[in-house]
Amino acid sequence: MIDSEGFRANVGIILSNAERRLFLGRRVGQDAWQFPQGGIKAWESPLEAMFRELEEEVGLQPHQVTVLGSTKGWLRYRLPKRFIRRHCNPLCIGQKQRWFLLRLNCGEDAFCLDRCEKPEFDAWRWVRYWQPLREVVYFKRQVYEKALNELAHLLYPEGAPRRQPVQPSFPRRVRHHR
Repeated sequence: MIDSEGFRANVGIILSNAERRLFLGRRVGQDAWQFPQGGIKAWESPLEAMFRELEEEVGLQPHQVTVLGSTKGWLRYRLPKRFIRRHCNPLCIGQKQRWFLLRLNCGEDAFCLDRCEKPEFDAWRWVRYWQPLREVVYFKRQVYEKALNELAHLLYPEGAPRRQPVQPSFPRRVRHHR
């Protein structure tokens, strides 16, 4: 579902364990780490899409997690120009996301990264709360920061842990030698 402004409706999933560490998945065949996320189909609510994506990407069922909360509104990010598929109609310039914070209620042995035909992740690990800001691709960093800031009080009612400043990083350009 792409809206009239060119943003694709999407959900983001922040999965926490009992130690308040967060699930970070490595995209198949890449050195890129991110939270589970995925598009919302026309007939789905954001909550329904979140549970579908959770099962497809991590292999978890609704009874294996507790929904702690979600962002109040849509958080948006724009794609860098080189990632915009100009030949597609309607044109997608980025994503608008509803983020959900979940707590795991089962063992890690329930994780199954190849539940769907085309897996998103080939590895995963638990990380400290602010660590994803250092590892996610640069153009998603701001939306991750907004989601983590908005939802922190649900996991840390006593106050979120201090975070180290994130050094800005930019995508590396690959030079082709002739």
